[in-house]
Amino acid sequence: MKLIEIQKIDKLYFGCEEIARVLEISEASSRVTASRYAKKGLLLRIKKNMYVLRERWVAAEKEEKFMLANLAQTPSYISLATALDFYELTTQMQRNFFESVALKRTKRINVNGNIFRYTRIRNQLYHGFKKEKGVFIATPEKALLDAIYLMSYGRYALDLSAIDPKKIDGNEIMRLSKEFPVRTRDMLKRHGYLSTA
Repeated sequence: MKLIEIQKIDKLYFGCEEIARVLEISEASSRVTASRYAKKGLLLRIKKNMYVLRERWVAAEKEEKFMLANLAQTPSYISLATALDFYELTTQMQRNFFESVALKRTKRINVNGNIFRYTRIRNQLYHGFKKEKGVFIATPEKALLDAIYLMSYGRYALDLSAIDPKKIDGNEIMRLSKEFPVRTRDMLKRHGYLSTA
């Protein structure tokens, strides 16, 4: 069976060129095979020419799903409540929901009942993230700032009472917030993250 051969691809994700190689078929035929297996639910389509074996997805660690979220829309980085949960800064738990900040567009991708949600922000605010274990993720302070920025425009909801403020570096918030709009800084002040002095 072709699936047994495809299961030999030892990668988190792959494209039609790998399917063509292991099955020794043309790339055009591999696209048909990938589409057929995706319809059957044996392969999960992340985006055009990017697939994951269902069993590999089920066994994937959180960081691997973060990496797939990064790749499903580029450029993007994990942020907002997903990053705050990852850093254990919030009591709000997220299951099967991965939030990212992106430059291109706001969109949602459903992967086997898991949602990758991308929220577009201004180019000048697209910073404050790092690469950790192959994943682009906001720093704790930038994840909070991204959330409050979007909240200040009515584009996001976050239970700020669920955040542990003792784990947030106030100096870093102060430094990063200088580039954010006044309405975002006002909201930060109202919630005690910026000095009103």
